[in-house]
Amino acid sequence: MQYAIARSGVPSPQALKRWARAAAPDIMLTIRVVGAREARALNHRFRRRGYATNVLSFPYGRAGDIVLCHPVISREAREQRKSVRAHYAHLVVHGALHLRGHQHDQHAGAKRMAAAEVRVLGRLGFGDPYTVE
Repeated sequence: MQYAIARSGVPSPQALKRWARAAAPDIMLTIRVVGAREARALNHRFRRRGYATNVLSFPYGRAGDIVLCHPVISREAREQRKSVRAHYAHLVVHGALHLRGHQHDQHAGAKRMAAAEVRVLGRLGFGDPYTVE
């Protein structure tokens, strides 16, 4: 666990690790929680996009990094009327599935990845993140 921001409002390290392990138990990973500036810089450098994104995954064989942008995650949770904890869980699972090779660039891959997210989150006690309540 790495924190580039104050931990206030961020789920516990134990929760973040548990969610990641539920999606990718065989991957050694680092989770880093960052602010908007670092997320924007990483997104620009690695994806050529000029904005802060909620989650980035960097696979390295059977290891990888998940970078979570707290300000974006908090804003999205408010906009989507869900808890910050539930949104973090979704994005940690999403990032961990990317480390396992899941992709959502194509329609079929997106459907498979979303189904895997829903399954893992359900096992963790969270609802479907794609359902509007």
